[in-house]
Amino acid sequence: MNSINPDDFKVTNAINLTKIPTELNIDADDDEKEAKLDKVQAKLSELQDVMYAHNRYGVLICLQGMDTSGKDSLIREVFKEFNARGVVVHSFKTPNSTELEHDYLWRHYLALPEKGKFAVFNRTHYENVLVTRVHPEYILFENLPGIEKVDDIKPVFWENRFEQINNFEKHITQNGTIVLKFYMHMSKEEQRKRLLHRLENGEDNWKFSTGDLKERELWNDYMKYYEEAINKTSKEHAPWYVIPADDKEMARYIVAKIIWEEMQKRTDIKEPELDAKVKLNMELYKQQLQKE
Repeated sequence: MNSINPDDFKVTNAINLTKIPTELNIDADDDEKEAKLDKVQAKLSELQDVMYAHNRYGVLICLQGMDTSGKDSLIREVFKEFNARGVVVHSFKTPNSTELEHDYLWRHYLALPEKGKFAVFNRTHYENVLVTRVHPEYILFENLPGIEKVDDIKPVFWENRFEQINNFEKHITQNGTIVLKFYMHMSKEEQRKRLLHRLENGEDNWKFSTGDLKERELWNDYMKYYEEAINKTSKEHAPWYVIPADDKEMARYIVAKIIWEEMQKRTDIKEPELDAKVKLNMELYKQQLQKE
């Protein structure tokens, strides 16, 4: 299998999602992809141990994509070798009554990773410029000053939200949080197949929701707003990566490889050295313990 170059998926200029493939033509079977992923999994697990000891950075992984794009299984497979204490997954649902009493970024601040740990946002703060663009009536639940009806939500409102999100991400990166954002780019036809699979496979029936079909009818709107959000918020300090997601196994490997490659740029992440006094007296401490 050809090597994966993370820069091929990184958004550095304005993109058009309709022109980006949803699947890579790579000559590799599922066993080879899984073997590649296994190697990166092990490396990431070791890296997180070092990060924990280093205690300077947290890592925020943001996953966005349409229903059935493979976010849940990606989280399970990419992070399964991690120490359970080293990664926390947050699946953000519709804001509850307490969350709606605060600004829309409040609940995301609370879920940011501690130093030395990874946090995965399965759906993210970007829902506030995606789902709410398609369904602007949801904004009314936020009880914002000057917004009494949908017609009060002007284009400048969304521009302000993009600016607020950029400022949020800039603030947390300047304070030690590494931010990597992944859009799982799946075709509408592949979603159709996956939804059918949920209906036809008894074990997966529970995953199906009639809401999935309603949102599917709004596919073009979602693509429009995903494209705009990515173009307005992919920054060097918090880049977006568009991941071909029709092939789940390949998508998992690409995301894992990108995380690994990006983390290698932080050359200061190293295990701390022992205090000079402790190092000098190592033999003395050993003898003390051996005599007990």
